[in-house]
Amino acid sequence: MRTPRLPEARAGRVALPAIIALVATVVAVGFGVSGSHERSVGSEASSWRGLVGGARPSVTVGQRLLVVLKKPSLAQLVWEHGGLATERQERAWTKAAIAAQKQLLTELAIHGIQMRPEFSFARVLNGFSAPLDARAVALLERRPEVAGVYPVRVAYPASISSDPLDRKLEAGRVPSVRLPGYDGRGVTIALLDTGVNRLHRYLRGRMEDGIDVLGDYSGAPAAADPDDPSRLERHGTELAGILAGKGGPGGISGVATGASVLPIRVAGWQRDLTGSWAVYGRTDQIVAGLERAVDPNLDGDAHDAARIALIGLAASYGAFADSPEARAIRGALRLDTLVVAPAGNDGPAGPGYGSVSSPGGAPEALTVAAADLRRQAEEVPVTLRAGLQILLNRPLPLAGALVSSHPRELELVAPRASESGSGAPALDDFFDGRGRSLVAGRAALVHAGDDPQLATEYAARAGAAAVVLYGTAQLPSGGLGLDENVTVPVVSVPEQAGRQALDALSRHRRPAVSIGVPVAARNGNFGEIAPFSSRGLAFDGRVKPDLAAPGVGLATSEPGKNEDGSARFGTVNGTSAAAAVVAGAAAVLAQARPALTAPELKGVLTGTATHLRETGVAAQGAGLLDLDAASAAELATDPGTLAFGRAQGDGWSATQELTLLNSSSRWLPIRVRAVGQGGLAIAATPERVYLRPGGTRKVLLRARLIGAPPTGGSAEGAILLIARGAGPLRVPWAIAFGAPPQRLISAVALSATSFKPSDTTPAVLSLRAGSVLQEPTGPQVQPVARLDVELWRGKKRLGLLARLRDLLPGRVAIGLTGRNPEGGLLRRGKFRIRLLAVPTSEGPRTTQTIDFTIK
Repeated sequence: MRTPRLPEARAGRVALPAIIALVATVVAVGFGVSGSHERSVGSEASSWRGLVGGARPSVTVGQRLLVVLKKPSLAQLVWEHGGLATERQERAWTKAAIAAQKQLLTELAIHGIQMRPEFSFARVLNGFSAPLDARAVALLERRPEVAGVYPVRVAYPASISSDPLDRKLEAGRVPSVRLPGYDGRGVTIALLDTGVNRLHRYLRGRMEDGIDVLGDYSGAPAAADPDDPSRLERHGTELAGILAGKGGPGGISGVATGASVLPIRVAGWQRDLTGSWAVYGRTDQIVAGLERAVDPNLDGDAHDAARIALIGLAASYGAFADSPEARAIRGALRLDTLVVAPAGNDGPAGPGYGSVSSPGGAPEALTVAAADLRRQAEEVPVTLRAGLQILLNRPLPLAGALVSSHPRELELVAPRASESGSGAPALDDFFDGRGRSLVAGRAALVHAGDDPQLATEYAARAGAAAVVLYGTAQLPSGGLGLDENVTVPVVSVPEQAGRQALDALSRHRRPAVSIGVPVAARNGNFGEIAPFSSRGLAFDGRVKPDLAAPGVGLATSEPGKNEDGSARFGTVNGTSAAAAVVAGAAAVLAQARPALTAPELKGVLTGTATHLRETGVAAQGAGLLDLDAASAAELATDPGTLAFGRAQGDGWSATQELTLLNSSSRWLPIRVRAVGQGGLAIAATPERVYLRPGGTRKVLLRARLIGAPPTGGSAEGAILLIARGAGPLRVPWAIAFGAPPQRLISAVALSATSFKPSDTTPAVLSLRAGSVLQEPTGPQVQPVARLDVELWRGKKRLGLLARLRDLLPGRVAIGLTGRNPEGGLLRRGKFRIRLLAVPTSEGPRTTQTIDFTIK
């Protein structure tokens, strides 16, 4: 049952502004490496690079920005009315939000600024996205109707790798995510991802007609690479199989086999920076998808909203709490749609702000980490030699398909790109000038590049009998993605061994590889959060992810067909696969507990998760998904995780409010207890609560330091809510110690300190915003929530020249044209630029001034 709702000025022309944002680039963040596990079957975060999420092409969104208006959206008005609204009211509110946008665009046109919004939002968010130049941005930031102008980011599928099914079927099942008697029937899950092959036999009958945010799309089959029609969009079909697949080989099935899935294509084949095609989406396309998830028929009434929305994409390191996509998720929750999102696949992070992606960093999102629940992994004896010289002789993880039942010895050959040392090959590099394969029947020695999956597929398509990868970290067992037509063994060897074999080839020494019979070995990562899974905290200091679910080696559907016409299947890895498990579980729980609202579903799923004792809160949140416990829960909380920020200085303290809800049919006596470590004391007021059936109560939590504050590191724990006759509910907390960096901006420079006004050759103000610190546990990202550029003359502030929001660490360049904030030319004399950088949570602001003279 859904949240109950009742049925049924003109201004003068503005000249060019004084500021032009020329460049705003983000520095690539390094990847940390987790501690090693036993033998070679354990894996490190770096070994998964390119296998979860695939290669990330260089994609630019140009000057596309997202404008958020202050006029309330449909979601905000429904929330302000207690969740009660008629269909007529909702349509009127949606219409009013759209009218506010049109009014703003009309007034901007009067000023000579013509905008053509690409997407317009009125339901989960009031705003629009459009390509905007500096003049428009400066004017919009000063408009009273505008809440802010935000960057549009690129988001990638958070898992696209797959392995052929065979003996891996058993390991790919998720038997613990079941609830006898319930299958999600009657619940709709909106899947915001790439296209879905709705005709796949594993999905048939459970897929609704697809919605394409990107363009005209029928939903079947999945869209193909325009440059290579054999490469289909996989990700949406894979997640759909995890959600609701049924009747697969070996009896595999999805989590919510009775649920209906509404595919909403918000990512897919689009042009990248190089002009070639790549699979990706944008954050404004994600917001547009959420608009359709809550109002599929676009009639302005959200009573037909999907119960669950799964976003399978991740924009790396974008965990801003106020981003447009975070605001949109808050709006969806207020319309009673629970949004499930992946934590991201960027691995370990420092003790403060972590590596969580967007939209997983949104406070209202149910953010999911990936756990590795495979008890065993496969490895094979590998010998690499050149003549009598042994280059390598030890067991290695079997990264791809299964091998035959007998050992194989094959000659090693290389594609043309590897022979020239130019890195990862293209498909043509595996053939000579006459179209004959260079690797057919032999073992291909291939540079893995940024996309080991694609490199391996090219080798297999050229007829290689085995693939030996080098040039990347050792690939984990079962990590490499292939389709069912690829039945050759794939191993990765250390960089040095690969280079030695390549050198032997150049000297015509005929290197060879021996690959033995695979054997099962203990998985060193069993029962842990997968090394690739992103860690918290989010940029507002909140615990993220919220919980974890199986995310390695999950059996599911693949688009397309095999050579014999049969449907394809495979296994996938990644936090989006884990998020799909949780979204399916949420659908089953919504069927079993229809009275639970979207916030209550989130609180119950988080609060009843099983804590993994050897894993920190920043990696797992509340712990591993436990659907059985969630179905029996009598208590829910909002929020499901806490954000106390950063502890710094003697006498530090922080407070947060926690809402308790009795979802049972009996009175509940509840005791509030804090547990944890690290010198942090948390007191609850009140400590005991007596809740009537359906009743709510707010509890104030006050955290304070005990003794002298540590100079660094972090502490973690949980608030336990203990009700008589029921298991405790956990609300995890974590906190970083020590003051944040004192400088959020650095390396400030002005290309000319004395110049004449010019709109075509401005003086360039450059600076570095934020920072990335390399901590022992991983990169420590320090972003900037807001950067203001103010113009001063003497002690008088002349106004705001520019405002940039949600900046990840990187270089920013700004052009100064010699005009004031209203667009008029500055008079001759001395002026000052004042830079103000605001952190994403508590902490000191950074200011810096730089003088210049107008000639």
